[in-house]
Amino acid sequence: MEFKIEKKEKFNIVGVSKRVPIQFEGVNNAISELAQSITEQQRNEMHQLADLYPHQVLNASYDFDDGFLEEKGCLTHMIGFATTKENPFDDLEQLSIEESLWAIFPNEGPFPATLQETTAKIYSEWLPSSDYEVADIPGFSFTKHNGTSENVYSEIWMPVKKKVSNKLG
Repeated sequence: MEFKIEKKEKFNIVGVSKRVPIQFEGVNNAISELAQSITEQQRNEMHQLADLYPHQVLNASYDFDDGFLEEKGCLTHMIGFATTKENPFDDLEQLSIEESLWAIFPNEGPFPATLQETTAKIYSEWLPSSDYEVADIPGFSFTKHNGTSENVYSEIWMPVKKKVSNKLG
């Protein structure tokens, strides 16, 4: 599985968010509704603040209910941009992300299936065999839409930390 590990300084994600049901496959209608609710003013404000790679719309998921690995409950989903700036706008929310290590998983193929399959493989294959575990920081992804959903490029950014060894001495 292709990935790279990268350290990223503290940054913010500024955007709009809402609680949505956890859904592993297909289009999550609650997230689609959130995206459609973003006003032109909010879009312009987000673009004014966006000053960090990947300079793309980010989808951040956090505050998962217990049982999320069994596709149960809800999570908070934010649509926004990465920035070094503080959010001055009343109609946008700010999510502060501490300095962290990130496992970055590029993927390309039909959207959203390839993104969802890659996420599943991260949890089922990569994490158990890696030297890392998920850090308690919101992860995010971005997708470069090219007008078709057949061959779309995405990256999943998972916050990670080195696994702590339980071995003594």
